Amino acid sequence: MECRLGCGACCIAPSITSPIPGMPDGKPAGERCIQLNTDNLCMIFGKPERPAVCGEFTANIDVCGSTNEQAIWLITDLESSTS
Repeated sequence: MECRLGCGACCIAPSITSPIPGMPDGKPAGERCIQLNTDNLCMIFGKPERPAVCGEFTANIDVCGSTNEQAIWLITDLESSTS
């Protein structure tokens, strides 16, 4: 599965404990990453400062569903189940 351009669920729903440029302590679940622009595109995509955890994420129907709204719900559910 390919990422849905402009979804951004993986940059909003989960917590990220790695430092992110502009967010040295990472980000809590449910908070938009500071690197996510208004079109829900990562401004550091493909750059070395992008956290490894972000680069390792692979879109999957079980995590992303078939809509952006499903992705937010599924990732939020996974986050709450594993925190």
